Amino acid sequence: MEGSYGSEWPAEEKVKRREMVAPEARYIFVHSFPDSGTNEMTALLGTGKTSNTITGARATIVGFVQYRFTIEEDLPVVYVYELQLEPSVQGKGLGRFLMQLIELIACKNSMGAVVLTVQKANFSAMNFYIGKLR
Repeated sequence: MEGSYGSEWPAEEKVKRREMVAPEARYIFVHSFPDSGTNEMTALLGTGKTSNTITGARATIVGFVQYRFTIEEDLPVVYVYELQLEPSVQGKGLGRFLMQLIELIACKNSMGAVVLTVQKANFSAMNFYIGKLR
């Protein structure tokens, strides 16, 4: 996370830690199951506990999205706090899939919008949100 915030990270770290453990925080974790015979990744809704496959292989978390249901300017919204993916799974459509899932969650819960904030210095995130999600 530090890379995204640059020199602002020391000030942001405490805020981020509080946001991540807040009771209203919701997560979708993406797990990769090694030795499953495919390169398949499975998104699991959960509490962050490591899952096991049928074969007992240990799952590795390769990404997550953190969001909350909140009110912004009198409008109920899903606010995306974090979307992070390991470099090995970036560029494969997983980020787009997670954002589509967030949009579906917002729609099913009658929310007015999906909102997020991106650091101006985070060019790859800006390109993703502006270029790939329109």
